[in-house]
Amino acid sequence: MGLTKSSTGTRLLSENFKDLKNKKGYTIALAGNPNVGKSTIFNSLTGMHQHTGNWPGKTVANAMGECLYKNQSFLFVDIPGTYSIMSSSEEEEIARDYICFGKPDATVIVIDATCLERNLNLVFQTMEITNNIIVCVNLLDEAKKKKIKIDLNKLSKELGVPVVGTIARNKKTLKNLMDIILKVCKKEIIPSPNKIIYKPIIENSISSLEIVLKDTLTLPNYLLRWISLKILDGEEKILNSIEKNFSISIVNNREIQEVRNTILKNLEKNKIYCENFRDNIVSTIVNNSEIICKKVCTFEVSNYSR
Repeated sequence: MGLTKSSTGTRLLSENFKDLKNKKGYTIALAGNPNVGKSTIFNSLTGMHQHTGNWPGKTVANAMGECLYKNQSFLFVDIPGTYSIMSSSEEEEIARDYICFGKPDATVIVIDATCLERNLNLVFQTMEITNNIIVCVNLLDEAKKKKIKIDLNKLSKELGVPVVGTIARNKKTLKNLMDIILKVCKKEIIPSPNKIIYKPIIENSISSLEIVLKDTLTLPNYLLRWISLKILDGEEKILNSIEKNFSISIVNNREIQEVRNTILKNLEKNKIYCENFRDNIVSTIVNNSEIICKKVCTFEVSNYSR
């Protein structure tokens, strides 16, 4: 397969995400819902098992591992399995913060081929944070047993990112995955995610905040949309992480809060309140996931539940 497992053993996570960067090569985040085979892929690629300790200040276990592929070094970070990165559970917080602030060279989102629609929710949420996404559709053997067919090429076009089908214990499919990871890292493939478009009133609100953020704070342009969404959502833990990692003030920034208050009043006129703002976001994501699933999936068993 051309893949060599590292003999350097386990490395514990540092307090600083920057220390997780692979100085000799590329750093890859492995994300996904629980029970999608993510850890099996991780172990197959690195030869390690998840018994390396906890993330700093958390009770959640972590694992990292290295491998060589085509003479290139890769550090894989197996981030906690989670269904969402919108809330504040430890798993969601770690996954979100690492993808956002750890700046991996690529984020591989492992999804279950037998329940594509549900798994796409995490894909769309992650697209708000980073463009360097590879979707790994795992458990293709289980999907075949259930007579589910997925058009991976069409799924790639719908999402705007590379899509690879895998069976975690099949070395050939993992080689295909490594080929795509290497090409994304070397920028031979440049993902261009087709991000969710929300209701016009919400899109206009996001745009208004993006302008203010760009004028008042020093932030990466690719994160302005996501941070604007988080400001409108008002989730304190997420905003605190953003402030801490970029050494900025959002909650106490008068100009930002004045614009936010004006936007919220306008949203209320359209029956979108602080209490149901996230519900509007989630329902749009769920609807898009359903539409894409209908386009790319064929179910020979007509009453199969996704």
